[in-house]
Amino acid sequence: MGNLNGKVAIITGVAMGMGFGSARVMAGYGAKIALFDFSETVFETAESLNKDGYEALAFKIDVRDGAGLKDACEKVAEHYGKIDILVNAAGIGVLKYFLDATEEFRDLNLDINYKGTWNACQAVIPYMLKRKYGKIVNYCSVTGCLVVDPGMTSYAATKGAILAFTKALAVEFAASNITVNAILPGMIDTPMTDKSCREASPKDPQSVKDSIAANIPMKRLGTIEEAGKVTAFLASDESSYVTGASIVFDGGSTLPENPGSGWTPQA
Repeated sequence: MGNLNGKVAIITGVAMGMGFGSARVMAGYGAKIALFDFSETVFETAESLNKDGYEALAFKIDVRDGAGLKDACEKVAEHYGKIDILVNAAGIGVLKYFLDATEEFRDLNLDINYKGTWNACQAVIPYMLKRKYGKIVNYCSVTGCLVVDPGMTSYAATKGAILAFTKALAVEFAASNITVNAILPGMIDTPMTDKSCREASPKDPQSVKDSIAANIPMKRLGTIEEAGKVTAFLASDESSYVTGASIVFDGGSTLPENPGSGWTPQA
């Protein structure tokens, strides 16, 4: 499972979190990785992968820049001769109550999460069509697709849009042997999660993380390495007959009917 020898993969949002986890796991399975991120740390990520004996190229690119993405993809295709895989992991999760949200705030989530995924797919798919082969993996979330909390109107809408976009894209390109699938993560141990926990409790962020874990059936948060393994499966030929699917990756957090209630059947 997950043998990616000789495959060329572009991963967005790769400087940290699940994008980074996907890059490291997929490189370990033999893929050549093109790292796309707006942060300067993308070059450090590439350097660390290269030092470990993997093959990686770094591009500082904002996914909101459609023309810039097309230029970077052209460089990847010229360097490697092809593009096999696209993983859209770039995203933000800024939250605000609906009546406090400005148009600029709404559009920040929309532009990076949804439009960024759209832009990357438009830049990559022409190269996949030339070879009648491609694997696209879009990171959505359980938020917006299955569950929501207050303050998530903008963020949730973008994740729901990505899921719908994934299904529509899967149908449109199925006959061209291009599969398009989505991953719906729950609570994963990432720098973004750490930031949220610090904001909720600056003096004791670990207590917030522990409380979250206590309400997950598996009693822990997921890891970026586990996310990478799910990504690698969908990016591999092991998933050749899977398209338009959404894999929930949440430790069972969306399963309980009354999470945290302590309810148990009567004896």
